[in-house]
Amino acid sequence: MSTAGETVSRALRAPVNVLITKADGEQEPFDPEKLITSLDHSGASPAMRDRVVAKVLQELRTGMTTEEIYRHAFEMLQREEEHPVAARYSVKRALFALGPSGFPFEQFLAEVLRAHGWNARTGVTLTGRCAPHEVDILAEKQGKRIGIEAKFHNEAGGKTDIKDALYVKARYEDLRNTPDASSRVDEGWLVTNTTFTRNAIRYAQCSNLTLLAWDYPRENNLMSMIEEARVHPLTCLTTLTEGEKHRLLDNKIVLCKSVSSPHLLTEYGVKPARIPQVLNEAQRLCGT
Repeated sequence: MSTAGETVSRALRAPVNVLITKADGEQEPFDPEKLITSLDHSGASPAMRDRVVAKVLQELRTGMTTEEIYRHAFEMLQREEEHPVAARYSVKRALFALGPSGFPFEQFLAEVLRAHGWNARTGVTLTGRCAPHEVDILAEKQGKRIGIEAKFHNEAGGKTDIKDALYVKARYEDLRNTPDASSRVDEGWLVTNTTFTRNAIRYAQCSNLTLLAWDYPRENNLMSMIEEARVHPLTCLTTLTEGEKHRLLDNKIVLCKSVSSPHLLTEYGVKPARIPQVLNEAQRLCGT
């Protein structure tokens, strides 16, 4: 026999005939399963998850944006759940807060790769067969060298298109064929914090170019790499102000787990009374 909770969950998963607007301006039917999946990934309890979905369904209207839906869910989690849940739910948006320049994103991506066993360096100049190249990230593991172009977008609607894929493929072909062994790479990757256009994906699949985005490919994407290694950007911490986050980023501190001591937080302007809250959230989210 089904419990009352299971009955509620099934009802909340029922199809909804309401079109919502995505960050890129396209519309699609609202899918409760997507919201449920993201809430499950955040660690929300089943009861909390059902309350959030019920609230969103209550507020849902044609043309509502995915950002509005996210905001409704995030505010409920922040208000009613413990800090790490809201922080985990906000990781995708937290990547946008690594801007406005792409440099903190490059640093963060290098940290994700290191957590997965790569030796990664940022801002490396290599000499190709035809021209020199500034490589965002050079990563090495088990004798394999890859050059990575990190394409950062400040907003969720930004897409990385075929022009970027063509450029990266050409750049790393030049480096793959260089006579300078110290500059040679085995392959190139194009990584973004948002999504790729269909043409970019089609070209990459045909040309054997590796693409990595928030939820692409279906497995071993940026989201899963972050979660598996528990390497979260400090910008997902809900207990830090925007000003405090920017001061830390300006000093090349990009990881939640780096926020691990009262001395560090004091140095960057966090009020003593709030430091225990920040340290508690960082420890529970990132295991600092």
